[in-house]
Order: sequence, then C-alpha cells, then structure tokens
Amino acid sequence: MNLDQHPCFNPGACSTYGRVHLPVAPRCNIQCNFCNRQFDCVNETRPGVTSAVLSPAQAMVYLEEVFARKGNISVVGIAGPGDPFANPKETLETLSRVRARFPETLLCIATNGLELLPHVDALKDLNVSHVTITVNAVDPAIGAQVYAWMRVGKRVVRAREGAEILLERQLAAIAALKQQEMMVKVNSIILPGINEAHITDIAKRMGSLAVDLFNAMPYYPNAGSAFEHLTEPDKNTVERIRAAAAPHVKQMRHCTRCRADAVGRLGEEPDAVLTQTLNACRRLEVSRPRTGRVSPRPCVAVASMEGVLVNQHLGEAGELLVYGEKEGRLQLLESRATPPRGGGDRRWEALAELLSDCSTLLVNGVGTKPRNLLSAAGIEVLEIEGLIEDAVGAVFTGESIRHLAKRELSACGAACGGNGLGCG
Repeated sequence: MNLDQHPCFNPGACSTYGRVHLPVAPRCNIQCNFCNRQFDCVNETRPGVTSAVLSPAQAMVYLEEVFARKGNISVVGIAGPGDPFANPKETLETLSRVRARFPETLLCIATNGLELLPHVDALKDLNVSHVTITVNAVDPAIGAQVYAWMRVGKRVVRAREGAEILLERQLAAIAALKQQEMMVKVNSIILPGINEAHITDIAKRMGSLAVDLFNAMPYYPNAGSAFEHLTEPDKNTVERIRAAAAPHVKQMRHCTRCRADAVGRLGEEPDAVLTQTLNACRRLEVSRPRTGRVSPRPCVAVASMEGVLVNQHLGEAGELLVYGEKEGRLQLLESRATPPRGGGDRRWEALAELLSDCSTLLVNGVGTKPRNLLSAAGIEVLEIEGLIEDAVGAVFTGESIRHLAKRELSACGAACGGNGLGCG
C-alpha cells in the first residue's frame, strides 16, 4: 500500500492513478445553504451528486466491475451523497468489505466532521489512510450563515449554536486523526460575500493542527439552494485566496469537485458502461433489505409544518409531502392538498384514495377515526417525531423506527390546535 498513490493528496499521481467513490451514504446530518441534493445530472460534477445509491452488498458487486474495467484504481472512497457518518452502519460495513476483499487498496472518507470523532478508532482499525473534512468557518458567526440546521443527537440545532457545536467536533476529530497518524485534507468552499475573506483564517487554524492539505474550493452555483444567487468565484479570486492561505498549510490546486459516484482519474470523462453498471447494481436483489414482502405501494406520505421534521397532526395538515424513489434515490416527489375539514368518514375515505400509492403515513399525531379508516385502506399510520429524511429512509429500507416513536401517543386535539375539530 503506497500512500503516494492517492490522486487527490498527490498531484503527481493524477495522470496514473484513479479513485472510485461508492455512493452508500444517502442521509445527511447538516443542511448547508449552498447544497441541494434533490436532483442529479450526469453532466454535473460536484459533491453530493450521484446517479444511484447502493447498499454495501451492491457496492461490492459494482466495485468488482470497476476493478475489472479500470486497471488503475488505487483508492476506494465514500463521499456521500449525504455524509458517511450520518450513515455509520452502511459506511463501516462497506469499508470492512472492501478491506477484506482488496487488502492493498487505499481507503478514503470525505465528511463534514459532525459525527466523525466517535468513529476515528474504527477507521484506524480498518486502515483508512486518508480523510477529508469540509470546514467552511472557524468563526461560529460565519458558520451560522453557511448552515441552515444540523442534527445533533435527536435535536435539530440551528444558527450559531449549531455552528459552534460543529466547529468543536471538527477540531476534535482532526486532532484525533492526526494523533492516529492519518492523512487529513480540509476542504473550504469559497462562498462570495459569506466566507471569502475568512478562508485564510481557516487555513491558519488548520495549519496549527498539522493538517496535510488544504483545498480552497470555488463555490459552484446550485439551483434550489439558499445560496443559488451567489456566483462562482473567478480564477483570479481563487488563486489570490490560495496564495494567502499557502504560508499556513500546503495547498491543493488540482481538485475537480468529485461526484459521490466518481470513478477513474481526476477530470476523466464519465465511463458510460460503469454508469450503466452502477444503475444496474442498485436494482439487484440485495438492494432490498426489507423485512417481509416488498410493498406494492411505492410511496410514503408525511405531515410536516416546514418540510424538515415530522411534526404536524394529521387533522391540521393542509397538505402532505409524498416521498418515493426517483433516479436511484429517495426524494420528495410532490405535495398533495388534503381533503377539507368536515365531512366525517368521507374526509378520510377521500384521503385514503388520495394516498392509494402510499404504504405509510408519518404524522406527529392522529385521531382514532382517521387511523382506523386509513389502516383499513392498507395505509400504515405511524406517530413519530424526528427528521423526515431519517424516517422516510428507514421505512424504505425496512429498518426499525422505534427510536423515532413518540413517547406518548396523542389523543385527538392533544397535538394539534387543541380544539379537537381537526379530525372531523
């Protein structure tokens, strides 16, 4: 195993060696204001984009085909499309499988660092040699502008508090990685008007932690994100920032903003055959780790007040969000207006018809009458509290969501406006 064969950490390896990213980590624990992962374009190269999400077992089938077709792959990495440690089970299982099957291959992880620290020892045990962490601010006031929210345990934390927690955990994780003598690269996205003048401060802090490589990445405009109005920094601006950061930490200047399913040398055109193989692998039997039979109803409906949490009583929901699989990933398909209040049983019969393609309805509260009528129509109604992304993902993979179940089930009127009329 030659550490110099990592093309991202060693520009001299770019023309000879390639890497492959296995997209096994769909969930993310941070909502960045520059990110929108709700779509994929095969012609788009940026982090967070993939044509398919694979299970660890599927990923190994795909990897065999990659090695058979590409003779220059030196690195196997996991870079999303979410965050590896928002999906620790899938991430560590995949790394373990790769290490057992290809013991001489370099292993690499790219993460936001929020949940990295508890897994540093496991990464060391698997001989993961290279870790990339994205640090966009070392000032929580600036971090509060970069991140909309993050999940810390079971809490959703916003603004400065979230940025402070993230920074504290990132710094602790970097120190732990270097103590374990692992190679660390830090990515900082240059966000015009947000952290553009702050990148040098980040570089100084990273240099003090003995980070091996620093990548000041220009922001790539991302339609549908909170920062979609920002423009991409020009080359002169990027070079000026890198030059200012260079005295503090070694600079990476050959980044190609890799996709979560990147394969081959940096900058190499996508391999159409491997793209087809990737999409074929996600349809393998092992991609359905559900318990019991596969539901003929492909969608899940959610009652939410803001589109992030399952936090609305069914009786007060003017619309329901419908999630399903599209282009190889779970995503929001549409919102559907619920039948108007009043009408008794007819309202819930109409809702059952509206949700005839949904196997499950996730709510924060529900009355006995709608629960019974929807259940009779074949729709499982679950009272939970937590992030939509976690809950919907668990339903689709057949995982338990007991940890999201409400501690106390709500009687009609207890979790809504309190008038008890919403379930009529």
